[in-house]
Amino acid sequence: MMQESTSSPTIPPKWFPKLKQELAVGDECGQECGKDEAGRHNWRHQHGTRVRQRIAPVQVEESRAVISQLTGAFVRAFLMVILVATPSLLVPGTSSDTAQITALVAIFAAALTLFEYASTYPGLVEFRDAPPFNRIRFLSLFTTVFLLSVIARGEVFPSTATQFIEAIGQLIGRALDFPYSPVRLLVLMLPPDAQTAEVETLRTAAGISYLISLLALAIFIAVLRVLGWPSKFGAFNVWVNLPTFDPTAGGDVVNRLERDARINIGLGILLPFLTPAIVKAAGSLFGSVSMTNSQTLIWTVTAWAFLPASLFMRGIAMGRIARMISVERKRNSAAAKDGSLVHA
Repeated sequence: MMQESTSSPTIPPKWFPKLKQELAVGDECGQECGKDEAGRHNWRHQHGTRVRQRIAPVQVEESRAVISQLTGAFVRAFLMVILVATPSLLVPGTSSDTAQITALVAIFAAALTLFEYASTYPGLVEFRDAPPFNRIRFLSLFTTVFLLSVIARGEVFPSTATQFIEAIGQLIGRALDFPYSPVRLLVLMLPPDAQTAEVETLRTAAGISYLISLLALAIFIAVLRVLGWPSKFGAFNVWVNLPTFDPTAGGDVVNRLERDARINIGLGILLPFLTPAIVKAAGSLFGSVSMTNSQTLIWTVTAWAFLPASLFMRGIAMGRIARMISVERKRNSAAAKDGSLVHA
């Protein structure tokens, strides 16, 4: 019987060099593919870790910013409550009706402050992100209310501190009580039959409050000149810091800001003189003004001194912003001219 052949087919010798070359290329491709796959794995591992490492600090910073903003809003709201409640807490003999009204006003002021500073978008408070404008105004307002409350408390419960503050206030009031001064006009607002103690108390309160307003103005001007407010405190956003000012209402923004600045400065100068005259004229129609109530005296004199100073500061700030915008325009126009000359 013939035996069947089971051997594999024979490769011709002339194909050996080409086959070796193909096998070598295949081995190299396999090695390179393995290297590429390992490289891809390492790249994914490294860059994926870096991306996660970059995302985590950003999320932490955003969380810290939100927590800081909320904390600042709550602190400011609490300070507003303290400001409104200070006369009721220090002055004795506060009635229940007055306490309820004070609590309602304090809650409203705290809610307004909390919603304003906790939100991202602006509302009503101007220069919200341009410190220390509002901080100076708040400190002057709180100092005025606190000192006047201490003087009113000293009339019922005298102490060394109340007598000392009252003595300083009397010296300041007498020094500022000259003809045609705001303090003299405020004292003349009282009826002719007013008692001497009432006149002296009003003069003392007016002198202290007016001096504090002048000091607040001096501090703000020093911050403006020496520290370069607001450019040295970061970028200034007109929309956030001036929410009631509409740049697209018509007319040039710089001219409108300068006009508003002059109006505010003018009102700040005239209001301490005009307010007593207006109250005196209204007294002939609605009756004479009485300052026997301590809280009425505190808030009336505080508003008389604080509002003009606040308007004066606002006018100075708006004039400063107008100059900043004008300088930036000139700088941009000069850069555009230089660029056009270079291209030509």
